[in-house]
Amino acid sequence: MPRTATIQTRIDARVKTEAQKILDQLNISMSEAISMYLTQVALYKGIPFELRIPEIPNELTATTLRKSEEGKELNEVGSVDELFEELDK
Repeated sequence: MPRTATIQTRIDARVKTEAQKILDQLNISMSEAISMYLTQVALYKGIPFELRIPEIPNELTATTLRKSEEGKELNEVGSVDELFEELDK
């Protein structure tokens, strides 16, 4: 298929630089990468990857996760049955 259309776009310079580093390692030009992306959009009739907003934990969850990672305020049980007994309290 002949390549006759031109696209111009503006993008954050930092994003372009980071992407260029990766594409250089893959030996793919920026133009080829964009062409591959748009080809996938046409083939899939949509964005070829999942789009979602990452969940950000609320303050209580973030604090609990941080304490757990630090090994603080952990509760140990000897068996699954003991765990369910603790949870039922």
